[in-house]
Amino acid sequence: MPNCHEGALQIIDNKARLISDLMCDGLGACIGHCPEEAITFEEREAEPYDEILVIKEMLTKGKNTIVAHFKHLKDHNETEYLKQGLDYLKHNQNAYNFELTEVIDQVFEIEHATPQQHQHSHAPHAAHMGACPGSQSQSFKMQQPTKQQDSMVSAKSELTHWPVQLHLINPIASHFKNADLLLAADCVAFSLGNFHQNYLKGRVLAIACPKLDQGKEIYVEKLRKLIDESKVNTITVMKMEVPCCGGILQMAMMAAK
Repeated sequence: MPNCHEGALQIIDNKARLISDLMCDGLGACIGHCPEEAITFEEREAEPYDEILVIKEMLTKGKNTIVAHFKHLKDHNETEYLKQGLDYLKHNQNAYNFELTEVIDQVFEIEHATPQQHQHSHAPHAAHMGACPGSQSQSFKMQQPTKQQDSMVSAKSELTHWPVQLHLINPIASHFKNADLLLAADCVAFSLGNFHQNYLKGRVLAIACPKLDQGKEIYVEKLRKLIDESKVNTITVMKMEVPCCGGILQMAMMAAK
């Protein structure tokens, strides 16, 4: 599925499967790629993401779809949702006809080998699920710099997650839950030497250019999800003083309304 940059669509058991409701951003790049025109847009009021409902639906598609879904969650560091899904399978083993241990082994790439095989084995490389590496959702654990490192750099980065571009972010990713959001125009960080220390510290980040970016309605919808579903505590908007930058504040206000 080359046109799905999030890796949310995969061919499994000779069928196209949506293995990640969470990461599908609704851009629609997959529509033009389907040779059978089997993919269409549906506009409706969507319920907030629910991992248990997703698992219940995926169980009808078989073990391989479940494995692909869990691997996608693991690769995108969505550990909270991964735990919810595994817990559901653990407590509802009468709802499926495969072994949970097989799923766990495949998701975490656990190899059961004899002692002789262990002497010559190597840890397997994590399989990439087809998502663009640059848009893969990640959270970073901040480390305190050593005295030597501290003397070598004037300031450390306060960025705690990736991606940050508003088109690429997943608005219900775990790092946005109940967080303080900084919504910044693209040029802001390049204009302020103290951007990280004085403005980004303690906040999660999303960036956009209200003049040059396309698909502003997608931005408004993502900001709405950040408010309604991730329930961000606050939104701080930073923009340049030029008139064309005012659109980023308008988008935030539209989403809040």
